[in-house]
Amino acid sequence: MEAENHTVLSHFLLMGLSEDPDLQPILFVLFLCMYLVTVLGNLLIILAVSSDSHLHTPMYFFLSNLSLADICFISTTVPKMLVNIQAHSKDISYLECLAQAYFFIIYTGVDHFLLSIMAFDRFVAICHPLHYTVIMNPRLCVLLVLLSWLIMFWVSLIHVLLLNQLTFSTGTEIPHFFCELAQLLKVAGSDTIINDIFMYVVAALLGMVPVTGILFSYSQIVSSLMRMSSSVGKYKAFSTCGSHLCVVSLFYGTAFGVNLSSAGTQSSSRTMIASMMYTVVTPMLNPFIYSLRNKDVKGALRRLLSRPVFGPSWITDLRTKLTLQNLKLLL
Repeated sequence: MEAENHTVLSHFLLMGLSEDPDLQPILFVLFLCMYLVTVLGNLLIILAVSSDSHLHTPMYFFLSNLSLADICFISTTVPKMLVNIQAHSKDISYLECLAQAYFFIIYTGVDHFLLSIMAFDRFVAICHPLHYTVIMNPRLCVLLVLLSWLIMFWVSLIHVLLLNQLTFSTGTEIPHFFCELAQLLKVAGSDTIINDIFMYVVAALLGMVPVTGILFSYSQIVSSLMRMSSSVGKYKAFSTCGSHLCVVSLFYGTAFGVNLSSAGTQSSSRTMIASMMYTVVTPMLNPFIYSLRNKDVKGALRRLLSRPVFGPSWITDLRTKLTLQNLKLLL
């Protein structure tokens, strides 16, 4: 099949998880439920952190940003797959595919940076508790989050601009359920050497820097805990890291599985299953890990869910405000 320039190419074909028509309704219901659970769970984390003054700390500020990134992360891939299943179609336009790859790279990188920043936050809290409020001040916290988004914005933009220079065959089939960068480079009809070099350099730098930061932070935390004489103090200090360690293990474990499966096997089905764990299951489990293992988050969620929306206290508060306003007008 003759290769066509990207300016002529109108769409790609996403092969999806399965071509069996009997499995399509099951896949639709399964991924719709997983998507709704992910969005609802992470949204509750964001609402709990923003509404509870006890959670207005750097650790929970980063957690709410991680939840926001996870919502965007899963929203990049799953909705299009659900639409294609429902419409019995495999099409995705060229621009939609580039946009999907662009946002997927951004949210993946932001997750990496946020997990590293959260590890640094725990390192400062445990190893330098007296200077914690000075070091982790609001300005630094906001700056770290903004830098994460800005770095990934430009890195992803360069990826897409390089991708836009490639040519593809008419009706190109992508053996995946979304437009992953590595899969797009495999099906390209032109030389991808520059794309490959940039992808590996970025993966090495933006992959190793967060991982190195996490390993350094926890090595210092473990060293600090070993010097503590009280076993109760050790447990309390390390318990604040439990949820973060679980999320880090899940995130990097599934990411390693994706890279291993894509490099070590030619089976697209195994690669897609590994990618599904990385892109769908991990964002879905994150809010459960933090809410089940964290007493502060559980307490905030209980207070949030028990708060009356249109109950008597709401009416009383409204009447009080109206009465005060009327008194001010009379005076």
